[in-house]
Amino acid sequence: MTTVFDPGAEAARATDAILRDTLHGAHRGVVVDSPPGAGKSTLVVRAALELAGAGRPLMVIAQTNAQVDDLVLRLAEKDPDLPVGRLHSSDSDPYDKALDGLPNVRKSAKAGDLAGLDVVISTAAKWAHVKGVEPWRHAIVDEAYQMRSDALLAVTGLFERALFVGDPGQLDPFAIVGSEQWAGLSYDPSASAVTTLLAHNPELPQHRLPVSWRLPASAAPLVSDAFYPFTPFRSGTGHGDRRLAFAVASDGSGPDRVIDEAAESGWGLLELPPRHTPRTDPEAVSALALVVRRLLDRGGAATSERSPDPVPLTADRIAVGTAHRDQAAAVRAALADLGVPDVTVDTANRLQGREFDVTVVLHPLSGRPDATAFHLETGRLCVLASRHRHACIVVCRAGVTDLLDEHPSTEPVQLGVTVKFPDGWEANHAVLSHLFEHRVTGEA
Repeated sequence: MTTVFDPGAEAARATDAILRDTLHGAHRGVVVDSPPGAGKSTLVVRAALELAGAGRPLMVIAQTNAQVDDLVLRLAEKDPDLPVGRLHSSDSDPYDKALDGLPNVRKSAKAGDLAGLDVVISTAAKWAHVKGVEPWRHAIVDEAYQMRSDALLAVTGLFERALFVGDPGQLDPFAIVGSEQWAGLSYDPSASAVTTLLAHNPELPQHRLPVSWRLPASAAPLVSDAFYPFTPFRSGTGHGDRRLAFAVASDGSGPDRVIDEAAESGWGLLELPPRHTPRTDPEAVSALALVVRRLLDRGGAATSERSPDPVPLTADRIAVGTAHRDQAAAVRAALADLGVPDVTVDTANRLQGREFDVTVVLHPLSGRPDATAFHLETGRLCVLASRHRHACIVVCRAGVTDLLDEHPSTEPVQLGVTVKFPDGWEANHAVLSHLFEHRVTGEA
């Protein structure tokens, strides 16, 4: 008898096991791997509510102020009576002003002012400066794979036990200085907090969330196989549960044809003629902007499990992703020339954690004469390919597969360094192989 996969039941079982280890386990740490859109923030909020409800005050560590404010708002929405502290910096505009309208949220630049509250939330950078307080029994570290190990070391004296939640497939922690001198050492400060934690504590319980509620059934298999081969996941929806339709028919142009292909299959590749180009390739930038313009002009509407009625595809539900900031700036300028405001255009680093209905992506290797470690970074391509609920359209110059074959990985092998798998070379080949099935050629 064939067993039917029930995404809700699978996700619930995983969450129950995580909370059981967090609240009742014997270990000082619990690690949770979460694929894109698997409900990581929902888990963090639920774990915080369960711990607070059990009479165990806790601190929450996030990596950016935006993440902190989002968690505060989510907690207040779930339990408006829960006393929450927002520990912030002394800057002139340190937090989202939406927090001022929440009576249960106390805000301060001093941890002592927030003592005794059920939950206190701040960034890792702010927590590192907190001294002279009683340690919390529990901590939750959000986006733990994007936290450097030196940042974790700076706050470990503030808590006794911790739940670490993060996405291992996303971009590695950012460091502004070279880290080669520490490579292979057990105390490499540039390594992720989770990598270092598990290197010293391999016995800690490790869980994974098995379902992506963001990625559609058309995308989850590719993203899982290409970026999460050892921790596979499934989509929470089936084929046919989501639909993208357009009121205006195609005009036969490359942008319109790739839009129709993406609406039908979830993926589209607009392939431009092969050419080595400047990083801000004018033809590729123009193609990205035209695709966005046509997505809006054609009156797109999305149907999904969230709503039985079609929801208009508006500018705020579309994003353009690039590898570099100057590329993003060029796309913004091109969109402005076409009269398109309110579309999010940013780098993979800044799109990390966000969700849209449709994404339009400039492939990191498009038009390049070489394949550098930056452009081959697995996490960068993973972020760009996993922000969408309905469709992802990739704009790329032809010839990237040849470029990959001509530039095999030549990074030096360093003893003691865990090899990240799959590497960018392999992940790029896997993604491009799939995209070629949904290719539309365009003229530059």
